[in-house]
Amino acid sequence: MAGETGLFLYGLVPADVEATPDADGVGEPPGEVTVVRHGDLGALVSEVPLDTPLGRSADLRAYQELLDGTAVVAPVLPVRFGTVVTGPDAVLDLLRPHHDRFAAALAELEGTVQYVVQGRFEEPALLGAILDENPAAARLAEQVRGRTEAASREPRIRLGELISQAVELRREAENRRLLDTTAEYVVSTRLRPPNHEMDAAHVALLVDSNKEDALVDVLEEYAQDRRGLLRMRLLGPLAPYDFVDAHQLAG
Repeated sequence: MAGETGLFLYGLVPADVEATPDADGVGEPPGEVTVVRHGDLGALVSEVPLDTPLGRSADLRAYQELLDGTAVVAPVLPVRFGTVVTGPDAVLDLLRPHHDRFAAALAELEGTVQYVVQGRFEEPALLGAILDENPAAARLAEQVRGRTEAASREPRIRLGELISQAVELRREAENRRLLDTTAEYVVSTRLRPPNHEMDAAHVALLVDSNKEDALVDVLEEYAQDRRGLLRMRLLGPLAPYDFVDAHQLAG
């Protein structure tokens, strides 16, 4: 396979989208991004050697930057990272049988972008609030204070269970509060699973592009209101990774 090349697939776009000359693809050196077209659809692709493994952080960053930059100016259906096909004919084999489904999905995404909101509890403040509100947890905390883990194993286990339950309830409430706060600015929402035990909220928002500025303002106010209890992070605008991709539509 030495010397053989394939096409790395990034995402699907309307047929009138052009790849900009400064768009960098994956690989080292970065591949030139081009568009393979069929009917109303285009596929963003770049040539890659088949004997070179992909998956470096730089490759993932190039993939995301291309899709996120595209999403700002045109609807895009992400194709799963690492998808490589043999050539333009293989791209057309994907586009032809699913043309109408892909085109309809792109039409629905017109004028939208994704944002991701992450919130993480400030651990000292959260634990203090839990102990203030839960007498049983406060008693257990007193029992384990100053004692070794071996000497306080049972109360530590019970305390950990109570705290875990309390964090889960607060996480559910925080996600609901965040969704209520952003409801008038979004087209759709997806809850993301927590990736840390202190995660308070993790939500993907499909946002009306005309309401982006208003959404950012509201989230800044939200972060100020929750200061001291949460650390907030906003990512976007992004491609709609959480809402649709070509693999899902193709079945």
